[in-house]
Amino acid sequence: MNVQIIDLQNTLWLKTLEKLRHDVYDLPEYAALESSRTNTTPEAVVIVDGDKIFFVPYLLRRCDDILPPESKSEAIFDAVSPYGYPGVLLSETAANTPGFPDLAMNELTGALKSKSVCSAFFRLHPILNCKFNEIFHPGTFTVSGETVSVNLKLSEAELWAHTRRGHQSTINKCKRLGFTARMVPWEQYMNEFKKIYEETMNRVESSQSYYYKSDYFAQLFNFGEAIHLCIVEWEEQVVAACVFFECCGIVQAHLGGTKTKFLHDSPFNLLLDYVRYWAKERGNEFLHLGGGVGGSKDRLYTFKAGFSRQRHNFLTGRLIADQEKYNYLVGVRAKFLNIHPEELLKSNFFPAYRSPN
Repeated sequence: MNVQIIDLQNTLWLKTLEKLRHDVYDLPEYAALESSRTNTTPEAVVIVDGDKIFFVPYLLRRCDDILPPESKSEAIFDAVSPYGYPGVLLSETAANTPGFPDLAMNELTGALKSKSVCSAFFRLHPILNCKFNEIFHPGTFTVSGETVSVNLKLSEAELWAHTRRGHQSTINKCKRLGFTARMVPWEQYMNEFKKIYEETMNRVESSQSYYYKSDYFAQLFNFGEAIHLCIVEWEEQVVAACVFFECCGIVQAHLGGTKTKFLHDSPFNLLLDYVRYWAKERGNEFLHLGGGVGGSKDRLYTFKAGFSRQRHNFLTGRLIADQEKYNYLVGVRAKFLNIHPEELLKSNFFPAYRSPN
């Protein structure tokens, strides 16, 4: 069994993905984009044993921010998945070989520990990793919510029938009022999209993690044919917009928003209605809409759920690679918060030493 930790410059990253069904979130370009946004180091672990392949990308973070000044010289890291659903990729042979997935996880733990990584938090892919609770040892992954996707193998009539009646009425109303949806070149409408997205984030009082700098949007152009921008217009005004990724038969809704002035017309309903038929026509299998904020069944989840009856469990992996370092960091954080370490360890937050409270 060959275990390698690779960086973005290693050609093995793309060569491995050529052998696996993957998503945009697994691409080196996406890891580079997220590492730039979060000031982290992008890496991946590749484990190969014949036709059995295990691949997981992640971002390496220093834990200096929670260490006391006198401990700054000791480098401790943790790992986290890039935003979205990168997941853990397995070749078909790997997934169908009993025991290999767990063996690979043990190898991953050892590889991370050798790099002074004390913990890792992985966001799994709701579609590509849907059977992981069956092939890995029970308890390896945690169900952290539910996501919604549109089954593009359904007929157009079935897609419409699976749409909530209220959404159907809104879509028809938008069409009667003269709203139209279409795909447009990203580079030509990027600035228009940025304005709408930022206006939306301000309106919903989103956390800072959902705000992006201008260079982030510029770098999305690097995704070429994998990125698409859908807009809704009314009387030559762009009133709603959303960025989508397309990869290996999966279309992912990435970032989107609606101008406040047109919120009462709900043009985003028309946008998603248009995109599902567009994605189906291109031969894709899924339009993944995602879930609620933080995996919760909030208003955002309820809105998405109105477009499809198809659901997926959203799994997360919470790996402690070095228990001693992990406990040390928990103790440091607990001391800062003036609480007992057990209180942090009993919380649902992972890693516990990064708990905000």
